[in-house]
Amino acid sequence: MVPYNSTSLFSDAPPLTSLQSPTSSASDAHALAHLMEIVSERRLHALFQPIIRMQSGEVIGYEGLIRGPSNSPLHSPLNLFKVARANGMSVQVEHLCRHIVMSQFAKSGLPGRLFLNVSPGTLVHPEARQGETLRYLNELGINPERIIIELTENEPTYDYTLLRNAAMHYRSMGFQIAIDDLGEGFSSLRLWSELRPEYVKVDMHFIQGINLDPMKLQFVRSIQEIAEKSGCMVIAEGIETQAELLTVRDMGIACGQGYHIGRPHIAPSTSISDEMVKLLRREKTPLPANNAHGKNRATVLKLLRVVTPISPDMPNDQVYALFVNNPDLQTLPVVSDSIPVGLINRYSMVERYARLYGRELHGKKSCTFFMDSQPLLTDQHTSLQDLSHILVQAEAHHLANGFIITDEGRYLGMGSGHDLLREITQMQMDAARYANPLTQLPGNVPINEHIEYLLQNGVHFCICYCDLDHFKPFNDIYGYRRGDDMIQMTGRILSEHCDPDHDFIGHIGGDDFLIMFQSPDWQNRCEKILAEFGKVSAVFYNEDDRLREGYFSENRKGGREFNPLVSLSLGAVLIEPGQYSSPHQIASAATKAKKLAKKTPGNSLFIEQRAPVSFAWAT
Repeated sequence: MVPYNSTSLFSDAPPLTSLQSPTSSASDAHALAHLMEIVSERRLHALFQPIIRMQSGEVIGYEGLIRGPSNSPLHSPLNLFKVARANGMSVQVEHLCRHIVMSQFAKSGLPGRLFLNVSPGTLVHPEARQGETLRYLNELGINPERIIIELTENEPTYDYTLLRNAAMHYRSMGFQIAIDDLGEGFSSLRLWSELRPEYVKVDMHFIQGINLDPMKLQFVRSIQEIAEKSGCMVIAEGIETQAELLTVRDMGIACGQGYHIGRPHIAPSTSISDEMVKLLRREKTPLPANNAHGKNRATVLKLLRVVTPISPDMPNDQVYALFVNNPDLQTLPVVSDSIPVGLINRYSMVERYARLYGRELHGKKSCTFFMDSQPLLTDQHTSLQDLSHILVQAEAHHLANGFIITDEGRYLGMGSGHDLLREITQMQMDAARYANPLTQLPGNVPINEHIEYLLQNGVHFCICYCDLDHFKPFNDIYGYRRGDDMIQMTGRILSEHCDPDHDFIGHIGGDDFLIMFQSPDWQNRCEKILAEFGKVSAVFYNEDDRLREGYFSENRKGGREFNPLVSLSLGAVLIEPGQYSSPHQIASAATKAKKLAKKTPGNSLFIEQRAPVSFAWAT
């Protein structure tokens, strides 16, 4: 490759000239002639496939896809570029495709961003004209910040220094970078490391059937962990079923794309169906830290172990051999047509097999003879807390045998009682370590972790700062013990009006609390909190103070001072994805809202009205 020209940008190649690679057959010559005709007459059209935010269903942009003439052998982009590569026309065809995609995107008036496919070789091609694409974008009225350069992988090696320099230049002009088909090509992981893109798109191979394949699940989970640490956003490609959609959502993947969400179309919708929005927002599990009731939302999927199942017709001799050859194997799941039908425990089988004539009598028989036909089954979405309750109530042998993890009844893998006990113990230790000792609600560490989690996953939420007014004089007059009782009472009221599956409540310290609402009726919940606090808090005062609605205390100068009854102020701020970049900024905004709420006497709610008007909730 030639040195990168820092003033050039991916743009139109020189005009079509003589062919560099003449074809050797009549069919090749016909394909080339057809390609030249398509290029010269610009007989290509663009389709757009929506990309959504998984936690909310919001369409964030579209991938631009190219198609050749209908009823043509070059209708498919694969065939189109195959002929182009064979005849040295890849750069010319690719630039034409991008012009057509950008032009149709502008004419359609579609919102959000455009993911524009670009090959790394074309990105730094020496024959690209300087700044042509920027000028074309200006003509179309498209801000470069709306364009995501999606690098498609079709070459085995790259000049990574050249690409790094190119990526830096494009970013300086406002563009962002995405890597397409992560895990599919020659060196996509190396590209990720070298270019540090803003987006990575996981190849559809790892998404299709992810709800049934533990290996795919683990691969995507690893990609997600790397992305979280590198500040990158993951897009899952090829989502074709509801099960895949929900599995990807529950893993915390930021964005999704696929036929189940929306097919490529010349005039795609700017929103997904109401049913899908409700599905995505229903039964969400965005609470990695302890919620208001101390329950952890981790699921049994965290305990998944890949154990190859056996079929019911496998003879006992073969099962016995599996146990002998695998000393660490404790149980074997028995599965028929992906449906689990039983478990075989190592010690139970070996003990019975060792009896007099045990091998002779049973060796050739079906393994179902030694099988527990009523194993403990649990769906992958079951919380660890719920599973622990099930195990406590189940017969004792299930703790030793372990449990089969399923997805809508189909076998996924195994889990052990030992692993469950370890996770539950760790959860309890973490809860005790970071909980406020007075209310047992999550403290500052899990509060910040949860805000960070919501930010990374692009979740719409409302942060509500809750603070008691005139609490210090109450504490001084009535004593610290009654003051602690009032703080505990406040924590209980707040918790009772939060949805444990959607909302997170934390205790900052003293008489200060924070709630991260995802419930769509958050304002109604706030009003109920204030009403109940006003009613319940009256029991903390003697009759005279209640009647005069306050009490006298001595101020710092030794004078007599009247203090109103303790009231509750709530300061709420609506948070939209991309609006803030850190928990510190969000906490600062909530603190300002709380201060404004405290300016209103009595129990009050202040809502920051300067939030973007596009903020909306599902109902």
